[in-house]
Amino acid sequence: MNSQDQSGSDREISISYQINCPNCEKLQTPSEKLPRHLCRSQVYGDEDKDKDKDEVKVQSLPTADICTAPRLLGRTCLNRRTMSDAASSATGERVRTTVFQQERNTSITYRIPSLLRLPEGGTLLAFAEKRATARDTDALWLAMRRGQVSNDSIQWSPMEELQDATLKCHRAMNPCPVYEKDSRTLFLFFICVPKGVTEGEQLQKGKNAAKLCYIKSADGGRSWSSVTDLTDSVIGEKVKAWATFAVGPGHGIQTASGKLIIPAYAYHIGSSVQPHPHAFYFYSSDSGETWHIGDTVDMWSCECVMAEVVDQEKKGHVYCNARNQSGHRVEALGHSHDTGFSKSALALKLVEQNGGCQGTVIGFPAPKSYLEKHSNADSLTWLLFSHPTDEGSRRNLGVYLNKRPLQGSNWEEPWIINRGPSGYSDLVYCEDKELFVCLMECGEKSEVEQIASVCFSLSDVLEATGKKAETQ
Repeated sequence: MNSQDQSGSDREISISYQINCPNCEKLQTPSEKLPRHLCRSQVYGDEDKDKDKDEVKVQSLPTADICTAPRLLGRTCLNRRTMSDAASSATGERVRTTVFQQERNTSITYRIPSLLRLPEGGTLLAFAEKRATARDTDALWLAMRRGQVSNDSIQWSPMEELQDATLKCHRAMNPCPVYEKDSRTLFLFFICVPKGVTEGEQLQKGKNAAKLCYIKSADGGRSWSSVTDLTDSVIGEKVKAWATFAVGPGHGIQTASGKLIIPAYAYHIGSSVQPHPHAFYFYSSDSGETWHIGDTVDMWSCECVMAEVVDQEKKGHVYCNARNQSGHRVEALGHSHDTGFSKSALALKLVEQNGGCQGTVIGFPAPKSYLEKHSNADSLTWLLFSHPTDEGSRRNLGVYLNKRPLQGSNWEEPWIINRGPSGYSDLVYCEDKELFVCLMECGEKSEVEQIASVCFSLSDVLEATGKKAETQ
Protein backbone atom coordinates (compact mmCIF):
# COMPACT_ATOMS: atom_id res chain seq x y z
CA MET A 1 0.00 0.00 0.00
CA ASN A 2 1.00 3.60 -0.37
CA SER A 3 1.42 5.03 3.12
CA GLN A 4 2.47 8.52 2.19
CA ASP A 5 0.66 11.13 4.26
CA GLN A 6 -2.02 13.22 2.58
CA SER A 7 0.37 16.07 1.94
CA GLY A 8 2.47 13.77 -0.22
CA SER A 9 5.52 14.43 1.91
CA ASP A 10 8.23 11.81 2.31
CA ARG A 11 9.47 13.32 5.57
CA GLU A 12 11.89 11.24 7.58
CA ILE A 13 10.49 9.74 10.76
CA SER A 14 12.11 7.94 13.64
CA ILE A 15 11.77 4.21 14.17
CA SER A 16 12.93 2.16 17.11
CA TYR A 17 12.72 -1.60 16.91
CA GLN A 18 13.77 -4.85 18.48
CA ILE A 19 13.89 -8.10 16.55
CA ASN A 20 13.40 -11.37 18.38
CA CYS A 21 14.36 -14.11 15.96
CA PRO A 22 15.12 -17.76 16.77
CA ASN A 23 17.40 -17.98 13.75
CA CYS A 24 19.62 -14.92 14.02
CA GLU A 25 21.11 -12.54 16.54
CA LYS A 26 18.84 -10.11 18.33
CA LEU A 27 19.23 -6.67 16.78
CA GLN A 28 18.39 -3.47 18.62
CA THR A 29 18.49 0.10 17.40
CA PRO A 30 17.21 2.93 19.62
CA SER A 31 16.51 5.30 16.77
CA GLU A 32 16.92 5.22 13.01
CA LYS A 33 15.72 7.57 10.30
CA LEU A 34 13.54 6.19 7.54
CA PRO A 35 11.34 7.78 4.89
CA ARG A 36 7.75 7.70 6.11
CA HIS A 37 6.51 5.66 3.14
CA LEU A 38 9.09 2.94 3.78
CA CYS A 39 8.19 2.68 7.43
CA ARG A 40 4.47 2.49 6.77
CA SER A 41 4.67 0.03 3.89
CA GLN A 42 7.56 -2.19 4.88
CA VAL A 43 7.70 -2.50 8.68
CA TYR A 44 5.17 -4.89 10.18
CA GLY A 45 4.34 -6.20 13.63
CA ASP A 46 2.83 -4.78 16.81
CA GLU A 47 3.03 -1.08 16.11
CA ASP A 48 2.13 1.87 18.28
CA LYS A 49 1.13 4.26 15.53
CA ASP A 50 -0.18 7.75 15.64
CA LYS A 51 -0.98 9.25 12.26
CA ASP A 52 -0.43 12.75 13.60
CA LYS A 53 3.05 11.98 14.94
CA ASP A 54 6.33 11.28 13.23
CA GLU A 55 7.31 8.26 15.32
CA VAL A 56 6.55 4.60 14.79
CA LYS A 57 7.58 2.23 17.58
CA VAL A 58 7.87 -1.43 16.70
CA GLN A 59 8.13 -3.64 19.76
CA SER A 60 8.53 -6.94 17.90
CA LEU A 61 8.43 -8.39 14.45
CA PRO A 62 7.09 -11.85 13.59
CA THR A 63 9.60 -14.37 12.29
CA ALA A 64 8.27 -14.20 8.74
CA ASP A 65 9.06 -10.50 8.55
CA ILE A 66 12.24 -10.22 10.57
CA CYS A 67 14.36 -9.39 7.57
CA THR A 68 12.60 -6.26 6.39
CA ALA A 69 13.69 -3.68 8.95
CA PRO A 70 17.40 -4.55 9.04
CA ARG A 71 17.43 -4.48 5.24
CA LEU A 72 15.96 -0.99 5.17
CA LEU A 73 18.32 0.22 7.86
CA GLY A 74 21.38 -0.98 6.01
CA ARG A 75 21.94 -3.90 8.36
CA THR A 76 22.44 -7.56 7.59
CA CYS A 77 20.12 -10.38 8.58
CA LEU A 78 21.19 -13.75 7.21
CA ASN A 79 17.65 -15.12 7.19
CA ARG A 80 16.07 -12.30 5.24
CA ARG A 81 14.25 -12.61 1.96
CA THR A 82 15.35 -10.23 -0.74
CA MET A 83 13.58 -6.98 -1.61
CA SER A 84 12.95 -8.31 -5.12
CA ASP A 85 10.71 -11.11 -3.84
CA ALA A 86 7.50 -9.62 -5.20
CA ALA A 87 9.02 -9.09 -8.61
CA SER A 88 10.47 -12.60 -8.56
CA SER A 89 7.12 -14.15 -7.80
CA ALA A 90 5.46 -12.17 -10.56
CA THR A 91 7.98 -13.38 -13.16
CA GLY A 92 7.95 -17.01 -12.07
CA GLU A 93 11.33 -16.80 -10.35
CA ARG A 94 11.72 -18.28 -6.88
CA VAL A 95 11.86 -16.27 -3.67
CA ARG A 96 15.42 -16.49 -2.40
CA THR A 97 16.69 -16.44 1.17
CA THR A 98 20.16 -15.17 2.00
CA VAL A 99 22.37 -17.81 3.59
CA PHE A 100 25.81 -16.16 3.43
CA GLN A 101 26.07 -12.38 2.98
CA GLN A 102 29.01 -10.27 1.86
CA GLU A 103 29.80 -7.88 4.71
CA ARG A 104 29.29 -4.28 3.68
CA ASN A 105 31.66 -2.69 6.19
CA THR A 106 34.50 -5.07 5.40
CA SER A 107 35.64 -7.05 2.38
CA ILE A 108 34.54 -10.39 3.86
CA THR A 109 32.96 -12.45 1.08
CA TYR A 110 31.45 -15.93 0.94
CA ARG A 111 31.90 -17.99 -2.19
CA ILE A 112 31.74 -21.56 -3.57
CA PRO A 113 28.44 -22.95 -2.23
CA SER A 114 28.04 -26.60 -1.36
CA LEU A 115 24.87 -28.32 -0.19
CA LEU A 116 24.02 -31.67 1.39
CA ARG A 117 20.87 -33.15 2.95
CA LEU A 118 21.15 -35.61 5.82
CA PRO A 119 18.79 -38.59 5.40
CA GLU A 120 18.01 -38.69 9.12
CA GLY A 121 15.78 -35.73 9.90
CA GLY A 122 16.27 -34.05 6.54
CA THR A 123 18.65 -31.37 7.84
CA LEU A 124 20.35 -29.31 5.15
CA LEU A 125 24.02 -28.45 5.52
CA ALA A 126 25.18 -25.44 3.51
CA PHE A 127 28.92 -24.87 3.18
CA ALA A 128 30.93 -22.02 1.68
CA GLU A 129 34.40 -20.51 1.70
CA LYS A 130 34.82 -17.50 3.94
CA ARG A 131 37.23 -15.10 2.24
CA ALA A 132 38.90 -11.86 3.28
CA THR A 133 38.01 -10.57 -0.21
CA ALA A 134 36.35 -12.14 -3.23
CA ARG A 135 39.71 -13.31 -4.61
CA ASP A 136 40.64 -16.99 -4.53
CA THR A 137 43.94 -16.27 -2.78
CA ASP A 138 42.10 -14.60 0.10
CA ALA A 139 40.13 -17.69 1.13
CA LEU A 140 40.32 -18.20 4.90
CA TRP A 141 38.37 -21.24 6.06
CA LEU A 142 35.03 -22.96 5.54
CA ALA A 143 31.70 -21.85 7.01
CA MET A 144 28.52 -23.87 7.54
CA ARG A 145 24.84 -23.30 8.28
CA ARG A 146 22.17 -25.87 9.14
CA GLY A 147 18.71 -25.60 7.61
CA GLN A 148 15.28 -27.18 7.99
CA VAL A 149 12.82 -27.24 5.11
CA SER A 150 9.28 -26.23 6.05
CA ASN A 151 6.76 -26.26 3.21
CA ASP A 152 8.62 -24.34 0.50
CA SER A 153 10.94 -22.30 2.72
CA ILE A 154 14.02 -22.97 4.83
CA GLN A 155 14.83 -21.85 8.36
CA TRP A 156 18.60 -21.44 8.66
CA SER A 157 20.48 -21.64 11.96
CA PRO A 158 23.37 -19.29 12.83
CA MET A 159 26.61 -19.64 10.90
CA GLU A 160 29.40 -21.86 12.20
CA GLU A 161 33.00 -21.27 11.16
CA LEU A 162 35.12 -24.38 10.67
CA GLN A 163 38.43 -22.70 11.43
CA ASP A 164 40.10 -25.97 12.44
CA ALA A 165 39.29 -27.57 9.08
CA THR A 166 42.58 -26.64 7.45
CA LEU A 167 46.31 -27.26 7.65
CA LYS A 168 48.72 -24.84 9.27
CA CYS A 169 49.57 -21.87 7.03
CA HIS A 170 47.05 -23.09 4.43
CA ARG A 171 43.65 -21.92 3.27
CA ALA A 172 40.69 -24.30 2.90
CA MET A 173 38.86 -24.30 -0.44
CA ASN A 174 36.27 -26.17 -2.52
CA PRO A 175 33.96 -27.80 0.07
CA CYS A 176 32.58 -31.13 -1.15
CA PRO A 177 30.57 -33.20 1.37
CA VAL A 178 29.34 -36.77 1.01
CA TYR A 179 27.28 -38.92 3.39
CA GLU A 180 27.90 -42.62 4.04
CA LYS A 181 24.50 -44.05 4.90
CA ASP A 182 25.43 -47.36 6.54
CA SER A 183 27.78 -45.88 9.14
CA ARG A 184 25.96 -42.53 9.19
CA THR A 185 29.26 -40.76 8.66
CA LEU A 186 29.51 -37.33 7.06
CA PHE A 187 32.72 -36.62 5.15
CA LEU A 188 33.60 -33.04 4.22
CA PHE A 189 36.31 -33.02 1.57
CA PHE A 190 38.23 -29.90 0.57
CA ILE A 191 41.67 -28.85 -0.59
CA CYS A 192 44.26 -26.96 1.41
CA VAL A 193 46.52 -24.54 -0.46
CA PRO A 194 49.44 -22.61 1.07
CA LYS A 195 48.48 -19.04 1.84
CA GLY A 196 49.37 -16.68 -0.98
CA VAL A 197 49.95 -19.41 -3.59
CA THR A 198 47.71 -18.94 -6.64
CA GLU A 199 46.42 -21.52 -9.09
CA GLY A 200 48.11 -19.57 -11.90
CA GLU A 201 51.45 -19.81 -10.13
CA GLN A 202 51.11 -23.59 -9.84
CA LEU A 203 50.16 -23.90 -13.51
CA GLN A 204 53.07 -21.74 -14.59
CA LYS A 205 55.63 -23.65 -12.54
CA GLY A 206 54.03 -27.03 -13.17
CA LYS A 207 54.27 -27.88 -9.49
CA ASN A 208 51.24 -28.75 -7.40
CA ALA A 209 50.81 -27.16 -3.97
CA ALA A 210 47.29 -28.38 -3.11
CA LYS A 211 46.55 -31.01 -0.46
CA LEU A 212 43.62 -33.46 -0.46
CA CYS A 213 41.93 -33.26 2.95
CA TYR A 214 38.75 -34.16 4.79
CA ILE A 215 37.13 -33.97 8.19
CA LYS A 216 34.33 -36.30 9.24
CA SER A 217 31.41 -36.27 11.63
CA ALA A 218 29.34 -39.01 13.27
CA ASP A 219 26.64 -36.63 14.51
CA GLY A 220 25.53 -34.80 11.39
CA GLY A 221 28.12 -32.03 11.51
CA ARG A 222 27.67 -30.99 15.14
CA SER A 223 31.20 -32.09 15.93
CA TRP A 224 34.11 -32.88 13.65
CA SER A 225 37.27 -34.94 13.59
CA SER A 226 40.68 -33.45 13.07
CA VAL A 227 41.90 -32.98 9.49
CA THR A 228 43.04 -36.02 7.52
CA ASP A 229 45.54 -35.31 4.72
CA LEU A 230 45.21 -37.98 2.00
CA THR A 231 47.64 -36.45 -0.49
CA ASP A 232 50.53 -38.86 -0.01
CA SER A 233 48.54 -42.01 0.72
CA VAL A 234 45.96 -41.65 -2.06
CA ILE A 235 47.62 -39.58 -4.81
CA GLY A 236 51.24 -40.43 -4.09
CA GLU A 237 53.69 -40.10 -6.97
CA LYS A 238 50.91 -39.19 -9.40
CA VAL A 239 50.86 -35.69 -7.96
CA LYS A 240 54.19 -35.02 -9.69
CA ALA A 241 52.36 -35.21 -13.03
CA TRP A 242 49.78 -32.66 -11.88
CA ALA A 243 50.32 -28.91 -11.95
CA THR A 244 47.45 -28.62 -9.46
CA PHE A 245 44.15 -30.29 -8.61
CA ALA A 246 40.94 -29.73 -6.65
CA VAL A 247 37.76 -31.50 -5.58
CA GLY A 248 34.27 -30.47 -6.71
CA PRO A 249 33.23 -28.00 -5.74
CA GLY A 250 29.70 -29.09 -4.90
CA HIS A 251 28.70 -32.44 -3.43
CA GLY A 252 29.76 -36.06 -3.59
CA ILE A 253 27.45 -39.03 -4.00
CA GLN A 254 26.99 -42.56 -2.71
CA THR A 255 25.87 -45.00 -5.37
CA ALA A 256 23.26 -47.71 -4.85
CA SER A 257 26.08 -50.23 -4.46
CA GLY A 258 27.61 -48.16 -1.64
CA LYS A 259 30.54 -46.57 -3.48
CA LEU A 260 31.42 -43.07 -2.26
CA ILE A 261 32.39 -40.66 -5.05
CA ILE A 262 34.10 -37.27 -4.71
CA PRO A 263 34.28 -35.35 -8.02
CA ALA A 264 37.66 -33.84 -8.81
CA TYR A 265 39.87 -32.50 -11.57
CA ALA A 266 43.61 -32.19 -12.14
CA TYR A 267 45.77 -30.17 -14.51
CA HIS A 268 47.99 -32.74 -16.22
CA ILE A 269 51.53 -31.84 -17.22
CA GLY A 270 52.23 -33.06 -20.74
CA SER A 271 53.94 -32.12 -23.97
CA SER A 272 51.67 -29.10 -24.51
CA VAL A 273 52.70 -25.60 -23.52
CA GLN A 274 50.17 -25.40 -20.71
CA PRO A 275 48.77 -28.13 -18.45
CA HIS A 276 45.26 -29.27 -19.39
CA PRO A 277 42.57 -30.16 -16.84
CA HIS A 278 40.72 -33.46 -16.84
CA ALA A 279 37.85 -34.47 -14.57
CA PHE A 280 37.89 -37.68 -12.53
CA TYR A 281 36.81 -38.79 -9.07
CA PHE A 282 38.17 -40.11 -5.82
CA TYR A 283 36.22 -43.10 -4.56
CA SER A 284 35.86 -45.49 -1.64
CA SER A 285 34.31 -48.95 -1.75
CA ASP A 286 34.66 -49.63 1.99
CA SER A 287 32.55 -46.88 3.60
CA GLY A 288 35.36 -44.33 3.53
CA GLU A 289 38.08 -46.42 5.18
CA THR A 290 40.33 -46.23 2.11
CA TRP A 291 40.26 -43.95 -0.94
CA HIS A 292 41.43 -44.37 -4.51
CA ILE A 293 41.72 -42.45 -7.80
CA GLY A 294 39.41 -43.18 -10.72
CA ASP A 295 40.17 -42.75 -14.41
CA THR A 296 39.97 -39.36 -16.11
CA VAL A 297 37.56 -37.93 -18.66
CA ASP A 298 39.42 -37.78 -21.97
CA MET A 299 38.17 -34.32 -23.00
CA TRP A 300 39.29 -30.95 -21.59
CA SER A 301 37.21 -30.83 -18.38
CA CYS A 302 37.56 -28.84 -15.18
CA GLU A 303 35.28 -28.32 -12.15
CA CYS A 304 32.79 -31.16 -12.19
CA VAL A 305 29.96 -32.94 -10.40
CA MET A 306 28.65 -36.50 -10.58
CA ALA A 307 25.26 -38.23 -10.41
CA GLU A 308 24.20 -41.87 -10.59
CA VAL A 309 21.71 -42.83 -13.31
CA VAL A 310 19.89 -46.15 -12.87
CA ASP A 311 18.68 -47.99 -15.96
CA GLN A 312 15.70 -50.34 -16.39
CA GLU A 313 17.82 -53.31 -15.36
CA LYS A 314 18.67 -51.51 -12.10
CA LYS A 315 22.28 -51.07 -13.18
CA GLY A 316 24.01 -47.87 -12.14
CA HIS A 317 25.85 -45.45 -14.41
CA VAL A 318 28.04 -42.57 -13.23
CA TYR A 319 27.23 -39.34 -15.07
CA CYS A 320 29.81 -36.53 -15.06
CA ASN A 321 29.10 -32.90 -15.98
CA ALA A 322 32.17 -30.66 -16.19
CA ARG A 323 33.21 -27.08 -16.88
CA ASN A 324 34.78 -26.37 -20.26
CA GLN A 325 36.13 -23.39 -22.21
CA SER A 326 34.64 -24.29 -25.58
CA GLY A 327 31.28 -22.59 -24.98
CA HIS A 328 29.52 -25.79 -23.89
CA ARG A 329 29.64 -28.18 -20.94
CA VAL A 330 31.33 -31.59 -21.16
CA GLU A 331 29.37 -34.75 -20.35
CA ALA A 332 30.76 -38.21 -19.70
CA LEU A 333 29.17 -41.52 -18.76
CA GLY A 334 30.57 -44.63 -17.12
CA HIS A 335 29.41 -47.65 -15.13
CA SER A 336 29.10 -47.47 -11.35
CA HIS A 337 31.10 -50.69 -10.92
CA ASP A 338 34.01 -49.27 -12.95
CA THR A 339 36.19 -46.27 -12.21
CA GLY A 340 36.33 -44.64 -15.63
CA PHE A 341 34.19 -43.14 -18.36
CA SER A 342 33.49 -44.87 -21.65
CA LYS A 343 32.48 -41.81 -23.62
CA SER A 344 32.46 -38.02 -23.36
CA ALA A 345 31.03 -35.25 -25.52
CA LEU A 346 30.04 -31.60 -25.54
CA ALA A 347 26.54 -30.86 -24.26
CA LEU A 348 25.47 -28.43 -26.97
CA LYS A 349 22.34 -27.31 -25.08
CA LEU A 350 24.32 -26.37 -21.97
CA VAL A 351 26.11 -23.10 -22.64
CA GLU A 352 29.31 -21.92 -21.00
CA GLN A 353 30.37 -18.32 -20.61
CA ASN A 354 33.82 -17.14 -21.65
CA GLY A 355 36.17 -19.07 -19.40
CA GLY A 356 33.32 -21.20 -18.12
CA CYS A 357 31.60 -21.40 -14.76
CA GLN A 358 30.93 -24.14 -12.25
CA GLY A 359 27.57 -25.88 -12.49
CA THR A 360 25.91 -28.72 -10.61
CA VAL A 361 23.69 -31.71 -11.31
CA ILE A 362 21.45 -33.91 -9.18
CA GLY A 363 19.85 -37.25 -10.00
CA PHE A 364 16.36 -38.11 -8.74
CA PRO A 365 13.74 -40.84 -9.35
CA ALA A 366 11.64 -40.37 -12.48
CA PRO A 367 7.93 -39.89 -11.59
CA LYS A 368 6.00 -43.16 -11.40
CA SER A 369 3.32 -41.72 -13.67
CA TYR A 370 5.94 -41.06 -16.34
CA LEU A 371 7.41 -44.56 -16.09
CA GLU A 372 3.95 -46.12 -16.31
CA LYS A 373 3.22 -44.11 -19.43
CA HIS A 374 6.66 -44.74 -20.95
CA SER A 375 7.25 -48.40 -20.21
CA ASN A 376 10.18 -48.45 -22.64
CA ALA A 377 12.06 -45.65 -20.85
CA ASP A 378 15.68 -46.72 -20.53
CA SER A 379 16.35 -44.70 -17.38
CA LEU A 380 14.68 -44.73 -13.97
CA THR A 381 16.54 -41.52 -13.12
CA TRP A 382 16.05 -37.93 -14.26
CA LEU A 383 18.71 -35.25 -13.97
CA LEU A 384 18.46 -31.58 -13.01
CA PHE A 385 21.33 -29.22 -13.83
CA SER A 386 21.84 -25.62 -12.64
CA HIS A 387 24.13 -23.05 -14.27
CA PRO A 388 24.09 -19.43 -15.54
CA THR A 389 22.22 -19.41 -18.86
CA ASP A 390 23.60 -16.20 -20.39
CA GLU A 391 26.15 -16.92 -23.09
CA GLY A 392 28.18 -13.79 -22.44
CA SER A 393 28.40 -13.48 -18.66
CA ARG A 394 27.49 -15.08 -15.37
CA ARG A 395 23.85 -14.09 -15.29
CA ASN A 396 20.37 -15.63 -15.09
CA LEU A 397 20.79 -18.91 -13.27
CA GLY A 398 18.59 -21.59 -14.77
CA VAL A 399 17.74 -25.23 -14.18
CA TYR A 400 17.70 -27.74 -17.03
CA LEU A 401 15.80 -31.04 -16.98
CA ASN A 402 16.99 -34.26 -18.63
CA LYS A 403 14.53 -37.19 -18.76
CA ARG A 404 16.74 -39.45 -20.90
CA PRO A 405 20.30 -39.09 -19.59
CA LEU A 406 21.44 -42.42 -21.05
CA GLN A 407 20.58 -41.34 -24.60
CA GLY A 408 23.11 -38.57 -24.99
CA SER A 409 22.50 -34.91 -24.29
CA ASN A 410 18.71 -34.58 -23.97
CA TRP A 411 18.48 -31.37 -21.99
CA GLU A 412 15.35 -29.27 -22.25
CA GLU A 413 15.20 -25.48 -22.32
CA PRO A 414 16.12 -23.91 -18.97
CA TRP A 415 13.81 -22.34 -16.44
CA ILE A 416 15.36 -19.17 -15.00
CA ILE A 417 15.16 -19.22 -11.21
CA ASN A 418 17.32 -16.13 -10.62
CA ARG A 419 17.63 -13.19 -12.99
CA GLY A 420 20.69 -11.02 -12.76
CA PRO A 421 24.22 -11.84 -11.63
CA SER A 422 24.54 -15.56 -10.85
CA GLY A 423 27.54 -17.78 -10.28
CA TYR A 424 28.35 -21.11 -8.66
CA SER A 425 25.51 -23.28 -7.34
CA ASP A 426 24.61 -26.62 -5.82
CA LEU A 427 21.42 -28.70 -5.69
CA VAL A 428 19.76 -31.25 -3.43
CA TYR A 429 16.50 -33.16 -3.84
CA CYS A 430 14.22 -33.71 -0.85
CA GLU A 431 12.40 -36.81 -2.05
CA ASP A 432 9.99 -37.01 0.91
CA LYS A 433 8.87 -33.43 0.25
CA GLU A 434 9.23 -33.59 -3.54
CA LEU A 435 11.26 -30.38 -3.39
CA PHE A 436 14.55 -29.22 -4.84
CA VAL A 437 16.78 -26.77 -3.02
CA CYS A 438 19.32 -24.68 -4.90
CA LEU A 439 22.15 -22.86 -3.14
CA MET A 440 23.57 -20.20 -5.43
CA GLU A 441 25.85 -17.21 -5.70
CA CYS A 442 23.85 -14.13 -6.68
CA GLY A 443 23.46 -10.39 -6.19
CA GLU A 444 22.21 -7.13 -7.59
CA LYS A 445 25.47 -5.94 -9.17
CA SER A 446 27.75 -8.95 -8.71
CA GLU A 447 27.29 -12.65 -8.08
CA VAL A 448 29.67 -12.52 -5.11
CA GLU A 449 27.35 -10.35 -3.01
CA GLN A 450 25.61 -13.28 -1.37
CA ILE A 451 24.87 -16.99 -1.40
CA ALA A 452 21.13 -17.63 -1.29
CA SER A 453 18.78 -20.60 -1.22
CA VAL A 454 15.64 -21.19 -3.27
CA CYS A 455 13.08 -24.01 -3.11
CA PHE A 456 10.97 -25.36 -5.96
CA SER A 457 9.21 -28.55 -7.00
CA LEU A 458 9.38 -30.73 -10.08
CA SER A 459 5.89 -29.46 -10.92
CA ASP A 460 7.31 -25.93 -10.90
CA VAL A 461 9.98 -26.96 -13.40
CA LEU A 462 7.51 -28.80 -15.64
CA GLU A 463 4.99 -25.96 -15.57
CA ALA A 464 7.68 -23.41 -16.36
CA THR A 465 8.84 -25.42 -19.36
CA GLY A 466 5.33 -26.44 -20.46
CA LYS A 467 6.01 -30.16 -19.99
CA LYS A 468 3.73 -31.04 -17.07
CA ALA A 469 1.35 -33.12 -19.18
CA GLU A 470 4.13 -35.58 -19.99
CA THR A 471 4.19 -36.89 -16.40
CA GLN A 472 0.44 -37.41 -16.21
